[in-house]
Amino acid sequence: MNRVRPGTIRETGLLPQLIARVTGRRFGLKPLGLFLVLGRHRPLFRAWLVFSSRLLRGTILSRREVELVILRVALLRDCAYELDHHLRLGRRAGLGDREMAELRTGSTAPGWSERERVLLTSVEELHHARDITDGTWAALRTHFPERAAIEICLLAGHYELLATTITALRLPVDQPR
Repeated sequence: MNRVRPGTIRETGLLPQLIARVTGRRFGLKPLGLFLVLGRHRPLFRAWLVFSSRLLRGTILSRREVELVILRVALLRDCAYELDHHLRLGRRAGLGDREMAELRTGSTAPGWSERERVLLTSVEELHHARDITDGTWAALRTHFPERAAIEICLLAGHYELLATTITALRLPVDQPR
């Protein structure tokens, strides 16, 4: 049961309603609850939307790498809402059945490139210790430029924050249309 019900157009304004409907339709779902709930706090929603959109598009990381980070966080947090949406996006970014299965094991699963392994290790360390060890950081920097390393921290942290919010608000998985 939602702790905060999805807002109406009067409660959220037009922007969250449009995003919820268009994005939901794109995935064959009803309007996305996340936007309708967060949209109830209009100023914060707009600021969050700019930040989260920037993390998903126009980044140094490839689309595939972005989805690896998000999906690993969703699995570590057991966040069904994030997982439901990003499994679709991960497939669109080129992740196949093998990679989707290996994400459950994480960085120790066979088959990852060294770049992907250190990316996933970084996400796992951030999740478990809220830090990245010096050894992992050094390995990360051999594969990613400084700005990408910053992005990885912000991306993983953002999806941890989002999973916390989704869990605390008891946001259910979106339903098919």
